[in-house]
Amino acid sequence: MYNKKSKKIIKFSNAKAFFKKIKKTRKIIHCHGVFDLVHPGHLRHFDFCKSKADILVVSLTADKFIKKGLYRPLVPEQLRAKNLAALEIVDYVIIDKNKYPYEAMNNIRPNFFAKGLEYSKSKNPLTQEEIKVAKKIGCKMIFSPGDIIFSSTKLIEDLKPKISYDKLKLYLDHEKKKLPDFIKLLNSMKKIKVHIIGDLIIDTSSECKLIGGLHKTPTISVSIMNSKDYIGGAGAVAKHFKSFLNNVTLTTVVSNDVLGKRAIRELKKNKIKLNSIHEKERPTTNKNSFWVDGYKLLKVDKVSNENIQISTIEKIKKILKNDKSDIVVFSDYRHGIFNQNTISIFSKSLRKNKFIVADSQVASRWGNITDFKKFDLITPTEKEARLSLLEQDLPIRTLTDLLLKKTNAKNAILKLGDKGLISLDKQRKDYISLDPFVDEVLDANGAGDALLAYSSATLYFTKSLILSSIMGCLAASCKCEMVGNVPVTLQQIKRKIDKILKDNLYK
Repeated sequence: MYNKKSKKIIKFSNAKAFFKKIKKTRKIIHCHGVFDLVHPGHLRHFDFCKSKADILVVSLTADKFIKKGLYRPLVPEQLRAKNLAALEIVDYVIIDKNKYPYEAMNNIRPNFFAKGLEYSKSKNPLTQEEIKVAKKIGCKMIFSPGDIIFSSTKLIEDLKPKISYDKLKLYLDHEKKKLPDFIKLLNSMKKIKVHIIGDLIIDTSSECKLIGGLHKTPTISVSIMNSKDYIGGAGAVAKHFKSFLNNVTLTTVVSNDVLGKRAIRELKKNKIKLNSIHEKERPTTNKNSFWVDGYKLLKVDKVSNENIQISTIEKIKKILKNDKSDIVVFSDYRHGIFNQNTISIFSKSLRKNKFIVADSQVASRWGNITDFKKFDLITPTEKEARLSLLEQDLPIRTLTDLLLKKTNAKNAILKLGDKGLISLDKQRKDYISLDPFVDEVLDANGAGDALLAYSSATLYFTKSLILSSIMGCLAASCKCEMVGNVPVTLQQIKRKIDKILKDNLYK
C-alpha cells in the first residue's frame, strides 16, 4: 500500500490545470478535512458525495495547520493522503498547502462542495467563508445526511492506533532505503571526525535497602548496598560517538579530585582524545541517585554552576581555532562552560562552514536552546523548547517551527520522550514524525545523548534529515532498553533493526 506513489495524489500546484480538463466532461464534487483517522462516518460521507457527481476530490489539511491537540495529527500528511488514495471511492487527493480550503476550492472549481450535516446550520466563520467562496466560483454547497456521526478525536483518544512502522516505512520509501541499509551507513561513517565541547558529569547510581524511618522526624533511613559510576554529560555524548566513530575528541573542564581522575582514565581507556582543562576550585560534577526497589528516592548533586574562568575561555578558543574535525558539538548542561557570552565566543572561534550541533539541557533551569544561533542542528526536548520559548500550549509542530525561527537553525529534532520525536528543516518542508521503537523501558537516562550522537553524524554524512531522524530514533530506543548511561553500539542498533524486521510488520 505504501511503497508506490499513487497517481491519485495531485500536487497542489498542478490542481488548477488538472481539474480544468476534467470538468469539461465530468461533474466534480469536493470535500475537505483532516482525516487523521478514516472512520465509517467518513466512508458514508464519501459515498454520499460520489452519488452526486462523477469525480470525488478530497483535500486534506497539511500537518502544520492542524491544532486539534498538542500531538496531532497522529498520522503524517503524506500517509493520510495515501490512506485516502487507497480507497476505491476516492478519485483524487490533494494535500492543501494553505490554512483554509478556499484556494483549493478555487483551483478545483468543483460543481459541488460537500460538508457534513452538522455544518448545515453552523455560524462558524470558516463554514460561512466556504459558502461565500462556493457562491463566487459557481459551486453548489451541499450537506451529507450525517445519520451516523463519529469523532476522530474521540476514537484516537479512546484507542490510539499503532502506526509506528507505517510512518517509518513512509519515510524509508521516500529516501529509497531499507532498514538494513542503516548498518551499512554506520560502517561508512567511521572516518568522520567529531569534537565535543561541554560539561563533564559523573552519574552515580546507588542501590539502597530501606531500613525504616525515625520516629520523631520525617526521615527515611536506608542502607547503601552498592554504587556504580557512569560517565555523563558531554562525556556520555563522546562515548556514544566513539561507539561507531574512530576519531572523537572531548574538550571539558574537570577537577583533579578522585572522580575527575577516574573519568579521565575511563575516557582515555575508550580512546577518546581528551582536552581536559583544570580549575582549582571547581569540583567534578557528580549527580548521585539513590534507588530503593526500582524507585528513585533522592538525588544529591555536587556541582558548581559558576562560569568558567577567563583563562579557561582563552584555552578553549585556542583549541577551537585549531580544530580540524568535521563536526563540532556543543553539549550544554549549564555547569559553567556555556552561557550567552561563551556560546558567541566559541561559535566565532570556529572556522567557517564548520558543521555545528547544539544540545542544551534545562535540568539546571538556566539552559536555553535559543542561545545557540545559526547551528546546523539543535536537539532539545519538548520541555526545553517550551521553557526557552515561554510557550506552554502551542501544538508541537507550531512549536518546532517557532524554534527554528528563533534560533535560525538549519535543522531541529525535538525529542518527545515516549511520544518519539518530530523534526523540521529551515526550508519548512514536511514534518518528520517518528514513534519510539522501545519494547520495554529500563532506563531512559541518556537516550537524548544517544540520539544526539547518531543523528548528528548521519545528518552530516547524508544531508538527509529523514535518515538522521530515523537513526537517532533507533539509537534512543536502544538506550531506553539498557540500564545506566552507557553507549549504544552498532551491534545493538543491528539487533533493534532485526527485531523490527522479525516482527514482520513490513518487508
